[in-house]
Amino acid sequence: MTEEQDPTISAEPKAPITAEEQLMEYKDKYLRLLADVDNTRKRMQKERQDATRYAVDSIVVEMLAPIDNLENALQHTQHMSEETRNWAQGFTMILSQFKDVLSNHGITPLTSEGKAFDPQLHYAIETEETSEFEPGTVMKEFVKGYRNGERTVRHSRVKVAVAPGTIKKQEQATSETSQETTETKGE
Repeated sequence: MTEEQDPTISAEPKAPITAEEQLMEYKDKYLRLLADVDNTRKRMQKERQDATRYAVDSIVVEMLAPIDNLENALQHTQHMSEETRNWAQGFTMILSQFKDVLSNHGITPLTSEGKAFDPQLHYAIETEETSEFEPGTVMKEFVKGYRNGERTVRHSRVKVAVAPGTIKKQEQATSETSQETTETKGE
């Protein structure tokens, strides 16, 4: 077969790429690479900021336990001698400085008592059946929670109100489920 008869060979040769087309192709590649480099730089910068933020948060969490202990100790000084209360006043000033440092870095305490339970902010360690509070309301805060901007650094540990009879119903449902599981395994 000759070239004229072979359908795979085109009769017209491809036109050579002009210098202008080649320039446009290189310009397009250059702009894409430039955008990729810029995106990589921005992603690395964000990752670095996140790593720093989380490192600061972990240090803050470690500092909160001694601050809590100092607050708890200072709450019991009113029944002490005058000399002890004077010492406590100095420690209260130091505690205030610690809280100011946290505040200057955007770490703020959560106010929980009397507010609705929010799993993003609170960790329920106890529930109590009561009609004094609306169900789902935080009755008592055992350990203060803190936030860094919009992120929760440490959840508040709280007691949450539930409707009367709720706990008994949950216990019955749990025992019925465990009996069904035991009966199923025994078959």
